[in-house]
Amino acid sequence: MFRVKPVAAGRLPELLRSMPKAELHMHIEGSLEPELIFALARRNDLQVPYPDVESLRRAYVFGNLQEFLDIYHAGTKVLRNEQDFYDMAWAYLRRAAADNVLHAELFFDTQTHTGHGVSADVVINGLHRACADAQTQLGISAALILCFLRHLSEAEAFEALEQAIPYRDKLVGIGLASSELGHPPEKFARVFAKARSLAFRLVAHAGEEGPPAYIWSALEALKVERIDHGVMAMQDPALIARLLQDGVPLTVCPLSNLKLRVFPSLAEHNLGCMLEAGLVATVNSDDPAYFGGYVNENFTQTFAALGLTAADAYQLAYNSFEASFIDASVKRGFQDRLAEVFETFE
Repeated sequence: MFRVKPVAAGRLPELLRSMPKAELHMHIEGSLEPELIFALARRNDLQVPYPDVESLRRAYVFGNLQEFLDIYHAGTKVLRNEQDFYDMAWAYLRRAAADNVLHAELFFDTQTHTGHGVSADVVINGLHRACADAQTQLGISAALILCFLRHLSEAEAFEALEQAIPYRDKLVGIGLASSELGHPPEKFARVFAKARSLAFRLVAHAGEEGPPAYIWSALEALKVERIDHGVMAMQDPALIARLLQDGVPLTVCPLSNLKLRVFPSLAEHNLGCMLEAGLVATVNSDDPAYFGGYVNENFTQTFAALGLTAADAYQLAYNSFEASFIDASVKRGFQDRLAEVFETFE
């Protein structure tokens, strides 16, 4: 195992910002900054129900997940054509590259947009074109994961999957997102089985506002490879043992958890406990435009609040590559670059 040199607390933020990392839990629609929402609205001759950028930004105060989802979905109405989806993804990928993200796996959904009269191909083609350009122009690899909205029906998820199949070469995986409570993972067992038969990689949101039982269901009924969020796993010792046994990664989003009141403060977040238990935890930004920070901000604020160390930083970044859906040789290359940064950091 790579041995991490101690780093003075005052230098740790610089190390966190400069270290290579992957981001595995980021909803691309959640990166729509208010400025871009207004710009796309003007381009598409649409109205935003707020007078200006700052008024919209001030509305980003949420008591729970559903309150966030309501304003999040309202923001997506400005996305009308392929260039809009490209511009949204490109803006995020530029931010990610500046944060030294070497690989990003972007969540998106088509159901929101088809509900607005936008076809699935417009969504997928716009996002995929931005991912391709990011590789050549920014040196960052990016992949797309199509998420079903769990508050909608299984039949609607099957429809979304069928619409995406012609573009399967532009997608790496299938996920499950939106409001957890009242929508357990097993509701989507059959559509996930179909996705698995098509060789998609599988992930699911579970154990953010939902109980540990939802994580069990995601593992057993959906047979996912990664759990998105998963912070409630720490309430169930048997579940912790299962996650350790199978090396199941958890894509944790600290600032999201804070903004949605999963934890009353970052100082009470259980990320440190996850690392102590040996879980394959990672740090991600979820919906950065709404939750107050991209991935580096999640790292720096969480480390300051929890008193985490350089060794923790290395482990989290190493985990992010290990948990990604990239080829093993590329994964090892990224992890070697990570080790080099830690070896040379003074």
